[in-house]
Amino acid sequence: PFDLRDKRALKFERDKVDSVEIAQGSTKLVLARAGTEWTVDQPVKARGDYSAIEGLLTRLSTASMTKMVDANASDLAKYGLVKPAITATVGMGSSRAVLLVGNEEDGQVYARDQSRPMVFAVDPTLLTDLKKGVEDYRDKNLFEFRPFSAARLRLTRGQDTVELQKTPGIGENATDKWQRGVSDGSTVDVEAAKMDDLLTKLSNLRAESFSATDAKTGLQAPALVVAVSFDQGKFERVRFGRSGGDVFAAREGESGAARGDASAFDEAMKALDALVAPSTAGTPAPSGK
Repeated sequence: PFDLRDKRALKFERDKVDSVEIAQGSTKLVLARAGTEWTVDQPVKARGDYSAIEGLLTRLSTASMTKMVDANASDLAKYGLVKPAITATVGMGSSRAVLLVGNEEDGQVYARDQSRPMVFAVDPTLLTDLKKGVEDYRDKNLFEFRPFSAARLRLTRGQDTVELQKTPGIGENATDKWQRGVSDGSTVDVEAAKMDDLLTKLSNLRAESFSATDAKTGLQAPALVVAVSFDQGKFERVRFGRSGGDVFAAREGESGAARGDASAFDEAMKALDALVAPSTAGTPAPSGK
């Protein structure tokens, strides 16, 4: 009979899912979807990693029973299912599908779909996957904008601020250009290659790990603040701080701080320096005398 049974550990309609909760003891991870975007709602407020969260949904939707343990269990305590190690709740509007995961014994993990009386075994790797922390589901990109979507940048280092604005081209076969504001209120064109380099290096900055606090990150006196307008109305601001040899970042609207790649940040700073450096084009070469 087991061979003919529908072996899905948890049944739900994948395309209707709008939330996932993973409770482990007193810790709860809450993920929420709005349209095509996922966010982390607990234990922090942050953008979600779409691929990682969709991967979690795939794991839950394809998890299978490996063995029927008790078709009509009356004593759930002996399987660790009265106080489960993990409770995974998939939300679909007002309905819920709940998977309880209990004890691990002899290479198998006991589990139960809360809507059914049976206890079954699942592969232990499911338990491992469900124990992943919030960092695994946070978006590691420090910026959402892409080089082609940026429209305006404001970069602040100490007392110095650089304002950059994309100007649409005019006429047939015209191309957009970037301009920088100068002290007298006018604008000057910037080199396209240097601007592309700066945009690419900024947009590629990623978090390597996260901290719940911004203490000892240098973010109280930022080394750089980048504000970007992009995608016709979107806006983001990221602060960067230095502490020892490390670089940290904090996105406006998100909790805590992220530790980034210091060498990648240094390369972005070099690209900014190259962009604002006075042009030497047309300067007479030294005579050598």
